[in-house]
Amino acid sequence: MIPDLIDIGNPAPWPVLPPGIHVASLTEIEDMFGQTPHRLRLYRGFCNATKNLENAGCKTIYLDGSYTTGKDHPGDFDACWEIAGVDPYKLDPTLLDFTNLRASQKAKYGGELFIANSTADGNLIFLDFFQTDRHTGKQKGIIQLNLTGKTIP
Repeated sequence: MIPDLIDIGNPAPWPVLPPGIHVASLTEIEDMFGQTPHRLRLYRGFCNATKNLENAGCKTIYLDGSYTTGKDHPGDFDACWEIAGVDPYKLDPTLLDFTNLRASQKAKYGGELFIANSTADGNLIFLDFFQTDRHTGKQKGIIQLNLTGKTIP
């Protein structure tokens, strides 16, 4: 279940998820964050990436970025995924293309997807990095999507 967004104070420009990893379904993600045509377009891109990751054997994806906040018009979504069990031969090579500020990922999926245990900032792995608000340095939440092998038909 996705909890209500909270205000973590200045200089955070919009509400965020409360600290923690919040397990949700795709339906819950769409219901909470897919309120506009633009947000629905980002959601569909996330679903397409999710489908590819799931088909390659991924079991868990974490969703973050301004998409999971109260920002009216997020630029994209950010996500990271667990690599354990993933067959690289079934994985879309775009998901491993981090060149040109991940332009190919943004063009194909509408967002950026990283390997969860890779280093984000030279210090923290993405899974931890995503749980820190970049404006305040305070802890914030992310969404965990567990893939079942039949998440997306």
